[in-house]
Amino acid sequence: MTDQPDLPRGDGPSGSDAVVVDLRAYKSAKDPLPITFHRRELDQILWVYGRMVGEGEWRDYALDHLRDKAVFSVFKRAGELPLYRIEKCPRLAAKQGAFSVVNTHGMILKRGHELAPVLKVFDKLFKVVKG
Repeated sequence: MTDQPDLPRGDGPSGSDAVVVDLRAYKSAKDPLPITFHRRELDQILWVYGRMVGEGEWRDYALDHLRDKAVFSVFKRAGELPLYRIEKCPRLAAKQGAFSVVNTHGMILKRGHELAPVLKVFDKLFKVVKG
């Protein structure tokens, strides 16, 4: 018993039916990989998320990796619409900046080229003070 698959005669690499594939053409023909957050970006987002969970503002999150953007959504409750979406859209990197924070209604609260200054929008959110 071997780890090699059983190939019919003529279908193996030494057979007459061998096909050479250009890797560049193969990669471009396949669907593009989804956009993702890099580890350092995710660390910054999760640091803000942990702080807001500690303050009782947020309770759940969702992470979506789409073809054109990556989205980190935060929720007060899991069954509701997201309170905020932190989006990374590399297509806008040269123009307005790849990172943005969007509220529930779709209004962009802050946009920029670097993630850290964009996340500072959560430092300035107004809170209701009971007095």
